[in-house]
Amino acid sequence: MTNLECLRGAAAPKSHNARTIAALTTNPGCSRRAVMDAAGIDKERLASHVGFPARFGQSQFAITRGNVFEAQLKANGCAELLRLLREVLALPIGAAAYDDLESVNQLDARADRSRELLTRAADGDEDAGTLFDHPLLRLEVGGRWVYLEPDLIALQFGGKFYVVEIKSFAVIDGKADGTKVSAAATQSAVYVLAMRRLLAEAGYDPGLVSHDVVLVCPENFSNRPVATLVDVRKKLSVLERQLARMGRIDAIVDGLSPSLTFDLQVDDAGVPQRPVAELVDGMGQIDARYSPECLANCELAFFCRHEARGSTAALGKSVREELGGVSSVSHALSLASGAVPPAEDEIEAAEMLRFAAKLRSECLS
Repeated sequence: MTNLECLRGAAAPKSHNARTIAALTTNPGCSRRAVMDAAGIDKERLASHVGFPARFGQSQFAITRGNVFEAQLKANGCAELLRLLREVLALPIGAAAYDDLESVNQLDARADRSRELLTRAADGDEDAGTLFDHPLLRLEVGGRWVYLEPDLIALQFGGKFYVVEIKSFAVIDGKADGTKVSAAATQSAVYVLAMRRLLAEAGYDPGLVSHDVVLVCPENFSNRPVATLVDVRKKLSVLERQLARMGRIDAIVDGLSPSLTFDLQVDDAGVPQRPVAELVDGMGQIDARYSPECLANCELAFFCRHEARGSTAALGKSVREELGGVSSVSHALSLASGAVPPAEDEIEAAEMLRFAAKLRSECLS
């Protein structure tokens, strides 16, 4: 049994999907998340057992709305989607051959069929098609192959593949929620990377997959779709670095106690029996890098926030970076009031804190 398998215990490894892989990039410096994800530990169940359940996820309403919007775009042989692609990519009317890969039920057969069609299209085979609905892609994450079942269409046009990502959040007066667009771009980057690696393994240039993805959303308060190109090069760089880091996770795991495990020891009824104190102590052995952004992306965020209470890290990345080595809020307040002299590496932060305290005092008075 490997070290990562020991950490996971008897439970089956938790499978990744595009959303969870995209979430890896939001806090690449967190060793705790990297270890948990590499080991395939069910972070949601672990967090619930220790008393800090995750409180995020898609609502059923949002899922239903997304399914209806996607079905509308793909009706009548993707007629509505083709109209948008012709506008945003100057797609000629003739380039509209369509393959629905979702109709292949068996996963391995669907992955093989996807690989066959995509590589034939990369070869310039006109019979391979141009639109590939729900191709099944694979990506290696932490030493394990992950199947990706995207609600996307891979488009081959002009010698390039484009990932088309369909989202149900609205674009109002030409603008969309920046956080949601960023999340969609990161998720799309996962598909771009998976497609690039598929082509590279088959001996083709991975650059055939464009770094521009087509993001399709409803416009204003209707279901009328609008499409735009989003550049995901920066997202790809961060994603590749984090996946490479997970591949080198042994360096972190080797520094942990050989007896450390997060096995929940479930009984025959599926109820965890492992003492909470043991799990909390175990998590404390792996460095975390909590920031408020974790609350929207990591199942362990509420536990880590509780653990980080009183630290400057809990106030956000910008505060942590501005204050340098000042790790606790109480010490920061002492430096601001002049109650304690700053260490040599705290002089700059102390001056900034004293200045901020002076401004606050003047404003209040």
